[in-house]
Amino acid sequence: MVLVSIITPVHNAACFLEEAFSSILSQTWKKSLELSVFNDASTDNSIDFIKRWIPKFEKDGITVILSNNTNEHPGGVGYAKNKCILQSTGTYLCFFDADDIMKSERIEQQLAIAQENDSIIVGSCYDRIPEGSTKRYTLWSNNLTQDQLYKQIYTSFGPTIINPTWFCSRNVFDKGMFKEYQKGYPEDLEFFYRHLNQNGRLFKVEKNLLTYRYHESGATFSVHEDTILELRIKELEQNVLSKWTSFTIWNAGKQGRKFYRLISKSSRSKVTAFCDIDIKKIAQKFYTCELIRDEITGKPLKVPIVHFTNAQPPFVLCMKLDFTNGEFEKNLNSLNLIEGKDFFHFN
Repeated sequence: MVLVSIITPVHNAACFLEEAFSSILSQTWKKSLELSVFNDASTDNSIDFIKRWIPKFEKDGITVILSNNTNEHPGGVGYAKNKCILQSTGTYLCFFDADDIMKSERIEQQLAIAQENDSIIVGSCYDRIPEGSTKRYTLWSNNLTQDQLYKQIYTSFGPTIINPTWFCSRNVFDKGMFKEYQKGYPEDLEFFYRHLNQNGRLFKVEKNLLTYRYHESGATFSVHEDTILELRIKELEQNVLSKWTSFTIWNAGKQGRKFYRLISKSSRSKVTAFCDIDIKKIAQKFYTCELIRDEITGKPLKVPIVHFTNAQPPFVLCMKLDFTNGEFEKNLNSLNLIEGKDFFHFN
């Protein structure tokens, strides 16, 4: 039986495959290795490029499994990943997007961790190209502590272990594959939440094991923001808000008010206040939500606005990280709160 299967869905990636495939051949660990490729209705010369590389892989002892979506329209990212997984035979799965580049020690280092726990998703830090792309996102994900991998799962950035770096036992996917309900569905985030809800574990190798490419044709740009937002709110309500009797929304501005409007009636009833540092917002004393009215009086719902030092935890933080020159983070730290107990990041 093959030990490691590299899972590589391909859609119009011919211009990236030379670097991607070369990085597979550069791996320090090549024992019992296969490459599972699903060509998802590419219209460029991806399939011809892949076929030309098969002898190179086989010469290096790497088995290649290749299949194609012959339909006119691609099935999507989740669909293609599932096809790769189902046709593969490895005990462990190494996810590798066709437009990325693996560092030579990636498989060796992640396999060592995954072999210790068959319910763990192992990720890693990464380089971003072009350099400086998605700077805030890269800084956030690369600097998360092992503890924060579980506590910052509701932010707009998505999974705390980024999907292009996933490495895990096949057992992780025996519980269910990626779901592709519609084009633009965040299949990785939905799976990530499902993994955690089934007591799955996370680990990040504190070393750059992947070069993660940023380009306008990347799958990230096909995902609908509203779909992601609905999924994040659903998980936050299920796992956090349902267990709180009351809470404060940190941010009386646009993002905090939007969050208030989108959460369920039950969750809204637990909101005691908005908090902020903006004097003008605090001077309003209340946020009046014209779009949602009291079922008995018919009047718009009103929620107090207070200074953050006068607010009561726990908090849902609807503030962007690393966006205020450190002012927000400084204010938060001044309260000596415990992340995962007294507050959760949302934006």
